Amino acid sequence: MLQAGSLNRRITIQRQSADRDEDGHPEAVWTDVVVTWASIAHKSGLQSIRGDAEVSLVQASIRVRYRTDVAAGMRVVHGSTIYQIRAVLPDERGREFTDLVCEVIE
Repeated sequence: MLQAGSLNRRITIQRQSADRDEDGHPEAVWTDVVVTWASIAHKSGLQSIRGDAEVSLVQASIRVRYRTDVAAGMRVVHGSTIYQIRAVLPDERGREFTDLVCEVIE
């Protein structure tokens, strides 16, 4: 059973939509889908070299109550940290929670 006290972080889940700037050029806009409670666990962090620059990669698992309106490609905002959702793992059996496999965007 999902304990309510374990969901102790307020997050916003956002989806990207296309819009146009004032000059008519396409631009990406992030729209709020839901503000909800979650638990956040940072799983790992690593550094690598990409394109002659050092890159830091932080992975996290974010658990929310069971939802069907979240998909890979969306993002989670918690305070000043933005997480890119890479995979969505719903609890289909018990329908209590959905785990979001994420990476911190820098």
